[in-house]
Amino acid sequence: MTVEISLHKTHRRHTDNKEVVEVEGNTVGECLRDLVKKYPPLDKEIFKNKRLNTLIEVYINGASAYPDELARPVRDGDKISLVYMLSSG
Repeated sequence: MTVEISLHKTHRRHTDNKEVVEVEGNTVGECLRDLVKKYPPLDKEIFKNKRLNTLIEVYINGASAYPDELARPVRDGDKISLVYMLSSG
């Protein structure tokens, strides 16, 4: 099943500046693992200690996937958006 992932601008440097990447999977977690398989540098950006980075928010078709984002099921044609929460100090 094909799902589109829309990437935050800070992550596009790892995808040849692609804003949207097609991935395969039945859950958000499977889709993100497929994304990392295609673009390995994203692993350190999206995951921390094999868990979703706390600075990443996940949306499926515009709705928040929180909590348990990685376990959320997706269907063919769904759109996952990764939002990177930037902070300054």
